[in-house]
Amino acid sequence: MNQNFQGKRFRRSNDSRMLTGVCGGIADYLGIDATVVRLVFVVLTLLGFSGVFVYILAWLIMPAEGEQYSLLEEIVRSFQGKPGQS
Repeated sequence: MNQNFQGKRFRRSNDSRMLTGVCGGIADYLGIDATVVRLVFVVLTLLGFSGVFVYILAWLIMPAEGEQYSLLEEIVRSFQGKPGQS
């Protein structure tokens, strides 16, 4: 595994966010500018490759910075009756 990625985790960014921080989080993980990731999502959407679907899926499965669980994990935990993040 590349040493640059050891210990890094996909997290939605709090600093580089326009909507939900997905593109900023991916950019932080890859070490590139968030604008590049945003442009990739726009191009994928315009070419019909479901960029919006991928963005929403990433929003659901990527936890935000400083949070233990993703939004989807919180939803599942609430249905299971387990305590959420406080």
